Amino acid sequence: MTTAHSVAKVAGERHGYLADSLSRVDRRQERAEIRFGLPTSGADAWISCADFLATPEAIPRWREGLTEWLVDTYGESPDRTTAGYVMTWYLTIPGYVAGLLFHHERRVPSLRPEDLAFRMAEPRPHPDGTAVLSPEFACLPDDPAAGTPAATVVADERGLAALLRDRFIAHATRFVDVFTPQVRLGRHMLWAAATDVLDNALWLSGRYGGDEAAGALDAGLVLNARHSPLTSASTLRTVSDEAGRTQWTRRRESCCFHYLITTGQGTCGTCPRLCRKS
Repeated sequence: MTTAHSVAKVAGERHGYLADSLSRVDRRQERAEIRFGLPTSGADAWISCADFLATPEAIPRWREGLTEWLVDTYGESPDRTTAGYVMTWYLTIPGYVAGLLFHHERRVPSLRPEDLAFRMAEPRPHPDGTAVLSPEFACLPDDPAAGTPAATVVADERGLAALLRDRFIAHATRFVDVFTPQVRLGRHMLWAAATDVLDNALWLSGRYGGDEAAGALDAGLVLNARHSPLTSASTLRTVSDEAGRTQWTRRRESCCFHYLITTGQGTCGTCPRLCRKS
């Protein structure tokens, strides 16, 4: 089996423009490590997305570890909750790095499973790092890298947004095909989660970069309409609180099922169970 380590045998080396982009966007957020290639030390802790999706026991093993953590933390671990966590956590791997690069750099990396790897945190078993393994990317005509061997030039921002969306959908399709037979969640729910991840990734990119409205604009550019199998256009909007202050929010398309382990707290305020039409 090809491992993430062998795919990224150039670990620790810089690969020009995309490596520079990833270094810059990593400094503009604190949610997870974002990097090019694998580190020279500790590469074995990283998992190739392609290997993960091709390994039958990978998802059940992840859910078992999550079950142990949830039981230790909350005293219970409903089946739908572990499924909900894993679907969102995995889809965030391609979605978040794509959102960051698009928002800050107007670049779109390869999002193929063989070109991404992730690292799992402990004791809460969630991905806390994403590595891009291919130096190739798409960019706009005025990008300094336009014309270099690793760059594919796209005519305008709308075209670049469409390419990001298509690449994310292609990776998400691989995940949905593997995940669906293993859980009691329908394909619509999984694609709703994918929609949430992409919308949220662009929103957070703007928020962490200091311009939440710009992130929302980018979400509207990428999710300008419902693009099947995604389940909606961007749902980001502004609302006013009791003090008259304006803030951004969005309606979730999917449920994380966290409410099943939070007795008395109910569902999230943006859950589709509560605000389907808002």
